[in-house]
Amino acid sequence: MKISIVTAVYNRLTTIDEALDSVAAQSHADIEHVIQDGGSSDGTVCAITARQDPLISFTSEPDFGIYDAINRGISRATGDVIGLMHSDDFFADECVLARVADILSDSTIDGVYGDLDYVHATDPSRIIRRWRSGAYNSSLLRKGWMPPHPTLYLRRDVFERHGVYDTSFRIAADYDAMLRYLVKGQIKLAYIPEVMVKMRVGGESNRSLRKILQKSREDYRAIRRNGVGGIPTLAMKNLSKIRQFF
Repeated sequence: MKISIVTAVYNRLTTIDEALDSVAAQSHADIEHVIQDGGSSDGTVCAITARQDPLISFTSEPDFGIYDAINRGISRATGDVIGLMHSDDFFADECVLARVADILSDSTIDGVYGDLDYVHATDPSRIIRRWRSGAYNSSLLRKGWMPPHPTLYLRRDVFERHGVYDTSFRIAADYDAMLRYLVKGQIKLAYIPEVMVKMRVGGESNRSLRKILQKSREDYRAIRRNGVGGIPTLAMKNLSKIRQFF
């Protein structure tokens, strides 16, 4: 089973090496790392190309934001299964993709996800939040539940049948896409009750009050668009994050 890891990156020289090392260290044998750079000017491009890794498929070109870059990466991916590795993130251990492949050897399962740790931006050994997602149940969607996006691996045909990320969402296209796949696509997900990814805090969605408000507006739009509730769903989605700090 070939697994494609898509990384969208723009000016992340300080973290890109750790993300690349994390993918390269995976024990699963058949991996493709698709890197979509948005035209970095800080040395990121040199850091990637200097590796001369045959597993890396690299392109650098202007894009229209992170979801456009991810969509471009997905279009270039050749794997049976596609997942993401953000340029600030890294795998929790070297066997993550082996576990993904093992579960997806069951042809009735469309995708798999697990748990995630948010870690300090400059000290990744320090855990800030623990996202323990739990097993999927469709009734949870009205309570604002979603799987941690960086841990989600889907078969290629999920994207082919139900589309990629809607770039009219600037921050919450991942939430919209996951609701689309689960509600309209009725895909079947399996849960790995282990931390799969370590994610540095300080992402685009919580960079400022303006971004937080924008994300809430986009989340609400995704909720209504996919028919999983309204304001109470949005409120529960945001409130559910509180327990991740304890």
